[in-house]
Amino acid sequence: MTDENDRRAITAAMQRLFAGTPLRSSGKLDIVTLAQEAGVKRNKLTHKHTDLKDLFYAQRRTRDGVPDNEAKLREQIVTLEKANQSLREDRDRYRLTSEMFARALHVLTIENDNFRRDARNRPPPPPSHYDHPRLAEHLKPGTSTSR
Repeated sequence: MTDENDRRAITAAMQRLFAGTPLRSSGKLDIVTLAQEAGVKRNKLTHKHTDLKDLFYAQRRTRDGVPDNEAKLREQIVTLEKANQSLREDRDRYRLTSEMFARALHVLTIENDNFRRDARNRPPPPPSHYDHPRLAEHLKPGTSTSR
């Protein structure tokens, strides 16, 4: 490879590594991986093309050693964690509400059972004027009250 071909290969490898799309390496942002990705020996980067090595380190420092795709994934993780926290808060509110409704239902069930028990134990109501035999005769089903 000529020097110009080496420089093109190293520059292309840098772009792939920073984009997070390595072809021939693990994708780590270090000189050994850059040389492997470019298909050149490491000493060409450390001794011959030091300007490209310095450029690589400068770009790595500005990115905190994180490729573009990893930075996007980290942003996505933060967004998803916020959404997850919001969903957990909603779940907790729904859980408290359902527990409150369960307690209210339990209290109403007990009250209903007490009312039914009291109704069964209550003495029959006193006779009313509707129990009079002549009135009852007129109120039988199928008879008319009009004349």
